[in-house]
Amino acid sequence: MVAAAGLRAQFPVAQQPQEQATPTFQAGAALVRVDVQVLDGKRPVAGLTANDFVVREEGVERRPVSFGVESEPLQVVLLLDVSGSMGKMLRAMAAVGRQALAQLKPQDQVAVFLFARETRLAAELSSDLAVAELALKDAPMEKGLGAGTSVNDAILDVTNYFRRQPPFAGRRAVIVLTDNGGVHFKVPDEMVIHGLSDVHTVLNGIVPSEAKPPRELKGPGVNPDFTPANVFYLAAASGGEVLRSDDAGARFKELLERIRLRYSLLLKPTPAPPDTFRRLEVELSAEARRRYPKAEVHARSGYYAP
Repeated sequence: MVAAAGLRAQFPVAQQPQEQATPTFQAGAALVRVDVQVLDGKRPVAGLTANDFVVREEGVERRPVSFGVESEPLQVVLLLDVSGSMGKMLRAMAAVGRQALAQLKPQDQVAVFLFARETRLAAELSSDLAVAELALKDAPMEKGLGAGTSVNDAILDVTNYFRRQPPFAGRRAVIVLTDNGGVHFKVPDEMVIHGLSDVHTVLNGIVPSEAKPPRELKGPGVNPDFTPANVFYLAAASGGEVLRSDDAGARFKELLERIRLRYSLLLKPTPAPPDTFRRLEVELSAEARRRYPKAEVHARSGYYAP
């Protein structure tokens, strides 16, 4: 597990989600969940089966022990950057909160976190979507989390929160709304990727249209302890995506739809020394590729051996 600064308070344990029919496996089993998205252009591809995917671990083909579709329960954390530059995007996201969250199913749960320099839990994981909607509306008024934008710290706070929850047999996702600004001290991207991997969580982002990945800093004067925010890299490594737009509301609805239309492949972890990173590749089978020749497949880049 990753050792990182936790949240500033203790939180009550959320209720367990309703039991679902598929996939069938022991919730507490040491399985690796590979959350897969397939896009044909801008549209998610629905109706795929386990035979439509090929999974390789360190170059060796693996057969998943279970396969799940959008019928699985979902836990979503909305992670909102409330620093000074984000007011307009926060208000746009709040304006469509009810319509966007209405895409979720009764067994799904949503939590809301706010962050700037520090992180605050604004709404616990719950199936009561009205609570999350209210937290979205209140987010633009948050002024007590300090100056700055600590994206990596905030994501680690979310992963630590997930660790406190009961075992969960569904899928987990984070949607972070941020301008991708800020610099972190001794919280490198690899630590965040490890944290997301430990709780089998996909990171997705919504950023302003002009946001870009940071330039790589090199040279003798560069301090490796300081790293710029890069949600693009973190999302790709976890199997998620980042959408650019100045209309955060439309992107919020779109991302929730895409998160719902994803696939889950579960693997038994390969015996390896603890914390060894195992590279994963997920592709469409030859037959599926013939049907969708231009499709893009998004999946986590690997996992850390338990």
